[in-house]
Amino acid sequence: MKVYLESLGCAKNLVDSEVLLGAVTARKIAVCSDPADADVIIVNTCGFIEAAVTEAIDTILELARYKQTHGCRRLLVCGCLPQRYGTALAESLPEVDAFFGTGAYDQVVTALVADTTNMARCYLPAPEVMPLQVHTDNRMLGVVGAPHTVYLKIAEGCNRRCTYCIIPRLRGRQRSRLPDDILAEAKQLVAGGARELVLTAQETTAYGSDLSLPVAFHDLLGALAMAVPHTRIRILYMYPDSVDRRLIRLMRDHDNICNYFDVPIQHASDRILKRMGRHHSRDDLNRLFDEIRAVVPDASLRTTALVGFPGECEDDFQQLMAFVQRVGFDHLGAFVYSDADDLTAHRLAEHVPKEVAENRHATIMSTQAGISLARNARHVGREYTVLIEEKEDHNLFAGRTWFQAPEVDGVTFVTTTTDLHPGDCVLVRIQDATEYDLTGAVE
Repeated sequence: MKVYLESLGCAKNLVDSEVLLGAVTARKIAVCSDPADADVIIVNTCGFIEAAVTEAIDTILELARYKQTHGCRRLLVCGCLPQRYGTALAESLPEVDAFFGTGAYDQVVTALVADTTNMARCYLPAPEVMPLQVHTDNRMLGVVGAPHTVYLKIAEGCNRRCTYCIIPRLRGRQRSRLPDDILAEAKQLVAGGARELVLTAQETTAYGSDLSLPVAFHDLLGALAMAVPHTRIRILYMYPDSVDRRLIRLMRDHDNICNYFDVPIQHASDRILKRMGRHHSRDDLNRLFDEIRAVVPDASLRTTALVGFPGECEDDFQQLMAFVQRVGFDHLGAFVYSDADDLTAHRLAEHVPKEVAENRHATIMSTQAGISLARNARHVGREYTVLIEEKEDHNLFAGRTWFQAPEVDGVTFVTTTTDLHPGDCVLVRIQDATEYDLTGAVE
């Protein structure tokens, strides 16, 4: 039997896919990189927003064709999409043989070797039923992600109740892994060739508050920095309320922790923040980013913003624009509010017309392009260590500096007469900058 897996969505999904593939190989089942060669195709889905749902369904339908045109015998779908839509999804996609929610990842491998005549079509237990990942789990790297840049998921679920977000229903309440288990996995990953560890969770900085003996995130981070002192550590998904001075100073004081602050603001109008269910104000955000820049002057700031949220008027949007221009984020991703009837925000009054929301999205992204260009231009003439990720052409490679996160930020193009390989770290002098990417040379 050969299995092909298509992983969609966020970095946390990617970790689930790698653990799932590890469980597949532990059962002596072969994994292939081409769906045309597969006996079983698995799609690990995202169901967070409308665009992700559309991508997932399109992918499922595309891969379903291999049941008619090639040797695929079964198509299995797991993750957030079946967790969100359940049996209704199963009824609309007869091409799929079985669906597994986020609480049933561990049942996918069992289904691979089960008698299909006795196999249920939907496995949808509560998300909390799924055991947390542990460092002894087999994890297959390099098939759906780069082996030298590895995501380290430190917790599952979320206790927030943001009105635009379905994640707590899809992933359950927050459950943190034990510190020793995380440290053990980090050492394993580095021993296996990881050059950068990217810490991730639904709310990374809330780590440990749910443990029977609570552990502060900054304590875990300090222990990690010392456990893998020569490995770059990056943090994603830092909720504004849980970023404090101790964490900021710790990041400054450890050379192997990237001074990269990924802090999603979503908005900067107090009225809209309240409607979103966020528990901070614009003044709180101003104080936070001012402190980050005061303590870590060279900090790289990334955020996300949500435009077109129900009730957002022009004045609210202008407050957001003014805030973005004041802070001067190095990287910003903006999204148009995606409505659905299972969201709390769906019941709010004054939904914003789609055209207005899309115009606001275009406006904020155009403004951010100018800000990003100015921020990137500061790097011209400086030298940075670049982690090489791929070869683009003869003597041309692409990689990332400490202030460029995988997938979401730009890259650094590197010219050199030396042959490089993915995972190499080289010192590069930056020669040119655009709003997204940098170009430099190995001297």
